[in-house]
Amino acid sequence: MKPNIHPAYVPAKALCACGNTFETRSTKPELHVDICSQCHPFFTGKQKLIDTEGRIDRFRKKYAGKVQPPKAPKT
Repeated sequence: MKPNIHPAYVPAKALCACGNTFETRSTKPELHVDICSQCHPFFTGKQKLIDTEGRIDRFRKKYAGKVQPPKAPKT
């Protein structure tokens, strides 16, 4: 690598829109983020499946009454 062309990699304070703050490292001393692990639905367990076109309901309706055939025994 060429010397004196890379920015300094310093400790940084990250500020989330939810109010959470945490320390990390970056080329900027302060970061502002919209979402973090404290408020992201995937990490908080509040994630919901969004079905805008009704695909899940159609699938459940289509296969609601069907019985799967029994599996063949292994020999």
